[in-house]
Amino acid sequence: MRRILELIGLGALGLLVWITYQALSGPEPLPDRIPTHFDLAGNPNGWGSPAALLFLPAVAVALYLFISVTALFPATFKYPLRVTPENRPRLQALSLCMIAWIKVELACLFVWIQWSIIESARNGRWGLSPMTVPLFLVAVFGTVAAHMAAMFRAGRAGSGV
Repeated sequence: MRRILELIGLGALGLLVWITYQALSGPEPLPDRIPTHFDLAGNPNGWGSPAALLFLPAVAVALYLFISVTALFPATFKYPLRVTPENRPRLQALSLCMIAWIKVELACLFVWIQWSIIESARNGRWGLSPMTVPLFLVAVFGTVAAHMAAMFRAGRAGSGV
């Protein structure tokens, strides 16, 4: 499952880079001024040049790489329960799965925001759905909660309780 999630995450990053390239170099030029920041209601409150579109892919790739490097060291993870030799493999597997899901969710968030900015600039309808960030926050925290619950179950099963 983790390999599939890694491929999806890398695909989302590739899509982010591709839509950014198409927006900056494609046949349909962007206006000289595009929205670069949105308030809680989804209305733009910051403007900049199309070159500002390079910021999101740079942050997304850096964040993805940082999280990926962190995942290379599962033995150093801190868990919300006592780790035993019996439950360690399951806890590490659950942690790595959670990390893979979070990377996919964050990559998809960056793609959605970038696409929304580009479409807003092209269509002249300035706005970003106010539900974008709350929905992605629910997804990320839901992923963490589900994996934490699974870790607690694995901890109980490994302790013989």
